[in-house]
Amino acid sequence: QVQLVESGGGLVQAGGSLRLSCAASRSISSANAMGWYRQAPGKQRELVAAITSGGSTNYADSVKGRFTISRDNAKNTVYLQMNSLKPEDTAVYYCKTQWVLNYWGQGTQVTVSS
Repeated sequence: QVQLVESGGGLVQAGGSLRLSCAASRSISSANAMGWYRQAPGKQRELVAAITSGGSTNYADSVKGRFTISRDNAKNTVYLQMNSLKPEDTAVYYCKTQWVLNYWGQGTQVTVSS
């Protein structure tokens, strides 16, 4: 069974940084796309950042300039570096990877305090 395991979430003060990791149980070099999504209380799930198999990246306007998505094919891991965190970044962050189908991790909680 395909598994995605997120880690790196936690409690951080505004202005701080976190690095999220998503470890996949199969090769990500064969993935069509990988991305990070988040869902805040009372809000819809939204795309935060994505990276295609070709290496192009996309970011939500709210995180541009602060977040960076990257991958390490050798480790089958995708990362989300989050800098200058704001309270509105508080959410559960989910990793999604598309091979043939889309697969989701269980999520990791990020809480940003004022």
